[in-house]
Amino acid sequence: MPDSIAEIKELLNARVGQKVMVKVQAGRKRVNTLHGTLSKTYPAIFIIHLNNSEDDLQRVSYTYTDLLTHNVSLAFE
Repeated sequence: MPDSIAEIKELLNARVGQKVMVKVQAGRKRVNTLHGTLSKTYPAIFIIHLNNSEDDLQRVSYTYTDLLTHNVSLAFE
C-alpha cells in the first residue's frame, strides 16, 4: 500500500466497483477475512458491500488511516 493518505485515496478512487478481499485485525491473534465490492469512497472513509452477509452485515466502512496503520489490508481480485 502507499505511504500517505492522499495516495491511498487516489488508489481506492480508481478501483471503485472492483471485488476486494479485506483482512481486519480483530484482536491480538484474530483476523477477520471478508469478501465484497468497494462501493464508494468519501473524504474520510470508504465503504465495502459484502458478498456473503453471515452476521447481518451488509456493508462495512473503514478509514484511510486503518489502511495506513495496517489494521486493515485490502487485496483486489
